[in-house]
Parts: sequence; C-alpha cells; structure tokens
Amino acid sequence: TDLRPLDILAEVVPASGLARGLRVFRVQGLRGLQLAAWRPRGLAFPASRLFTHCDRFPEEFSIIVTLRARRVPAKRNEYVFTLMGEESPGVLLGLRYAPDKLHFLFWSQERSGGWQTRVTFPNVSLSDNQWHTLVLAVSGHSFSLTVDCSVPKDVVVETPFPASLSVKRASFYLGNRRRRKGVFTGLLRQLVLLPGADATPQICTAMNLKVATLSVPSVLQDVPVKPVSNEVLKYPYETDTRVTLGSRPPCTRQEKAQFWFNASHRGLYLCNGSAWIAMLEVRQRLDYVEEYQNLVTNSETMGVEVFTIPKVGLFVATANRYTPPGSAIYKWTDGKFVPYQNIPTYQAQSWKYFTIGKKIFLAVANLEQSEGGQEFSVIYKWSPRKGKFLPYQRVATHSARDWEAFVIEGEAFLAVVNHRAGNNHNIDSVIYRWNAKTGLFETNQTIPTSGAYDWEFFTIGPYSFLAVANTFNGTSTKIYSHIYIWLSGSFQLFQSILTFGAADWEVFRIGDRVFLAVANSHSYDSGTPAPSNFYAINSSIYELNITAQMFVKFQDILTYSALDWEFFSVGDDSFLVVANSFDGFTFSVNSIIYRWRGYEGFVAAHNLPTVGCRDWEAFHTAEGSYLLYSSAREPLSKVLKLKTT
Repeated sequence: TDLRPLDILAEVVPASGLARGLRVFRVQGLRGLQLAAWRPRGLAFPASRLFTHCDRFPEEFSIIVTLRARRVPAKRNEYVFTLMGEESPGVLLGLRYAPDKLHFLFWSQERSGGWQTRVTFPNVSLSDNQWHTLVLAVSGHSFSLTVDCSVPKDVVVETPFPASLSVKRASFYLGNRRRRKGVFTGLLRQLVLLPGADATPQICTAMNLKVATLSVPSVLQDVPVKPVSNEVLKYPYETDTRVTLGSRPPCTRQEKAQFWFNASHRGLYLCNGSAWIAMLEVRQRLDYVEEYQNLVTNSETMGVEVFTIPKVGLFVATANRYTPPGSAIYKWTDGKFVPYQNIPTYQAQSWKYFTIGKKIFLAVANLEQSEGGQEFSVIYKWSPRKGKFLPYQRVATHSARDWEAFVIEGEAFLAVVNHRAGNNHNIDSVIYRWNAKTGLFETNQTIPTSGAYDWEFFTIGPYSFLAVANTFNGTSTKIYSHIYIWLSGSFQLFQSILTFGAADWEVFRIGDRVFLAVANSHSYDSGTPAPSNFYAINSSIYELNITAQMFVKFQDILTYSALDWEFFSVGDDSFLVVANSFDGFTFSVNSIIYRWRGYEGFVAAHNLPTVGCRDWEAFHTAEGSYLLYSSAREPLSKVLKLKTT
C-alpha cells in the first residue's frame, strides 16, 4: 500500500512541451489531452520506463482514469490504453469502452490456454461528453469499478488476474491498440497505475467527485507552464480568437477550440463545440432589482415551474387555483412570457418538469377532485409533432401538493406529496419508479407523512437523499420533518428536524459546503396557548456537518408565513430569496433577498413588495437574469430583472 502511483499519461508528455499527435483542450473548466488517430505508434513508451526494477506487472493494483468520452456508435469500441508485446498482436492488458459498458482485458497464459480474458462492466455510461473519473481495482478473481465515486460495481470471474504477467519487451499504447481502429477520440486528463492498493479511498475525498485526481501531468494542471527564462508564459493549447463588442458568435464543432473575446463585457471564452465556456470574465454583481413584466394568469397561482425544451425554447408553467380555466404554460418570446397552452387542472398546487432519455414530461399536483369526483394528478408528455403537452398518465393522489423527479443509479423516480385524505393529514406519500417496459410509473415505496407540502431530492457524493416538509398532523404544526437516505433499494430515515408548518426545503451549495433551508409557515398547537403572532416565526438554514454525519443549525431568519426559498447566484455572489406570504394582518408583505456574507451568514440585501407570495423561480436568458414570483392572492405574477454592474 506504500507503493507510489505510476503516471502513465505523463510518460507520453515530454517535460519540454507537447509531442506530435497531442493537443490540449480546456473543456468545462478542465484541461485534457486529445490524441491524434494518425499516429498510434507515436503515442507509446516501453513498459520498462515504469517497471525499472521488475519486469512483472503487479498482481494487485488500481487503474485511475479521468476522461471525457465523446458519443460513439452503438457497436464501436474505443481503447483508453493497452499494454502490448513487441512481437505479438495480442493485448496483454487494456481498457476499452462502448456506449454503455466498459471492458477490462488481460492475457493469462497459465489459466486460459493463452487466450485473452475480458471482464465486462455493464450499464456504464461514459459517452455523454462529461468528465468522469473511474477507479478499477483488481485483485485475483475480483474486479471492482467505481465511477465518479458512486456505489462500486463488483465482478467476480473464473480466471484470476495472473500473478506473473511479464512486461518484458512490452510497451504501453495511449488511446489505441497499435492500430487506427478503435482510437480514443475524447479527452484524457488522468491515467495512473497504483500498484498494490485500492485507490478508491484516496480518490473519493474531493467534493467534485467527477474530477478527483491522484496524479495529473503538469501540462494539464491549472497553473500555466513555467517559462525557462523571462519569456511570456506559454499555454500549450492551440486556438484562434474572435473579438466582438457583445454579439455572441456561433459555437459549433467548426469553432471548437476557438477563443472569443467579448470586448464590451471584458470576457474571454472558449468554444467546446456546443457552448462558450468562460475562461476569464469580469464578474457581475447584483446592484438592484426592477419590475420587468406583469404576467396576468388565469387565476391565483400556487406555484411556477420554469424549464427549457431543447431546440424549442424557454417556458413557465403556472399552477392556478380555479377550473375552469385551469392552468397555463407561457413561452418566452421577444423577451416576455406570452400564453402558449392551457391545461385543465383542479386547484393545481405545483408543476414538475423532467426528462427520461429523450422523453419530456410535465407533472401537475392537483389538490381537489375533478368534476366526476375523482381525485388524481396527471403526468403530461411533450409531443414534438403537435408542439404541446398531452395527457400521458393519471396517478391517484390525495390533495397532492408537490412532485419531485430524480434519478438513482440510472433509474428514474417520481415522488408525490399527499397532503391529506379528507380530514386525515397523517397519510402515506408515494414514490414511483419508471418501468421502461410498460412506459409507466409504478409504485415503489410509500412513506408516512403529516400534511406534507414538499419533497426535496439531493445528492452528496455517492449518497442520495429525500427530504419531506411535514406541515400539520391534525393538532399541531410543531412537528418533525424528515430526511431520508437511499440504502439497499429504498429510502430509510436519516435525520429528523423539528419544524413549524414546514412548506418548503431548499438545498444549495456554496463552495464545498452543503446547506438545507426550511421555510416555516406558521406556529399552531391546539394544546398550548396561542402565540401573539402565528406567522412571524424563524425559518432556519442547516449545514451538513460531515464529521457528525448530520445537518446542524447554521442560521435562523425571521420570516412571515414563509412558503418558499429560492437559491441563485450572480457572478461570484450567492443569494437566497424567501416568499413571505402573510404577517398576521395583511398579505402585502415584503419578500426579501439575502446575500451570502461568509462568516456573517445570510444578510438582508433587498426588500421586494409582494402580495401573498407563494413561489419563487430564478432563470437566465441571453438578455440577463430574472426572478419570477407567483401570487396566491391575485391573478398576477411578476417577472423581476436583476440589474448588475
């Protein structure tokens, strides 16, 4: 376990710069090597450079890879690396991937009669143009693959990894198997061999698990290459530059690796083939908030959901109280939201937009029964041909308040909050699992809730969590809300937090810190004397304490029947806006934007006049950043524009 890591990638990068056949690109904030398909033999080095004292490959080891793989055809394989003998076309050892699986190859003369053994890890999706870090741990018959520090995939095979694999007169080939066919077309950032140890504990300590590192060549590190003398710092990537006064040039595969300098905003951007990635820019700061659009709605609005349909546009769905006319969807057109589609709903409380593969869905939570006396909520599916949402699946619900969509280990889930059944607030809320064969959501788990209002799903490292906001148990709003953790195929209780009519959870991150804010709506208990004001109470922000493995209170903020928190950022600054709905006397109450001030916590920065504020949504367009709030007291929602300096 004390053996040093062997950096395979660094061996093909000369200390003086880049070799022919290698280029450096910066994508999604990270640098990676692109390999030339026309020089497979040039991207090689003898194994003796790594194995200086012994010509045997270690019997137990880990291979650590950080890569960004491009989408490849269904039956195509690409090699990350191979180890091959000089006089043999066979692969002694190698790693290759297909669109949905990863293969580890090795040669075992003793146990396989001279045949190659292939260990396959299914359901490994790497070809998504995102950075991923893999740790492959090998020991005898056991092979374990960890992707982005998630739950390891373990495979046990009949043929063990050989105890004495000779690497004499063998060479490592980077991104190929000595032929042009199967050459790696993505970007490589890290390729390390760690003899004698499982590297997972060393790798899975960083917060950004997809780019955790053990060893990265200096040319790929964030610090530029040091000059030998007083010459200007040299960056090893190749590029062209465009200069404009603000108009955004196209960024397609043709412009990939080009720079764009926005002179009016003093920003430098790099095209990654689909979008401009900020390299250097003057960070914006929030100056003030101005009223931008009065959005007239069908009736009072209980919730709003802003979403983007690729190649179609930006939309907002409003959950409206009355039927008819039901709820509506608006499309962002010429800098404003305009009516797009009406959908019949029954005292709708909220919408949830989500996707499964290429399918696009929008689920509504209905509080009341339909005209026929049935109580259900509806999942709608986007029809590209008709350009609108059509009914897809009805789900029996009980005064539904909220939907939450999420993915765990590649499977899609949808959770509904059931508020009450008649006068009974202590009922089950339901988690549904997507059945790919039937194309429907099916019940997977029920969780007891008390007058619940909201679900909030989030992940921390490899762990998945689901928090419920319990509001009322029939006699009191002073009850526990719960956080559940996904273990062994179901959600299990992780932590309980005392809340007061909890209406919303909001999870957010600032740097490496994880926070969870609860909106407390009112304090009522039939067994205790009434307070002077039911509605003027603290809402609380909790922070994850990794050592204690629990959320601990970080800050209390006085709110007035708070119903929602929304986190957003402007430049380097972080903000929380609260939906204050009622102060005990009037619904015309200021909602407040709080600015993150580090040691001071969140400090009030802007007072926003609102009427019965129910929900906030932050969104961005090419023209700027905005906040949208819905009113539960009047048929008018407002779009506010964030003015920056």
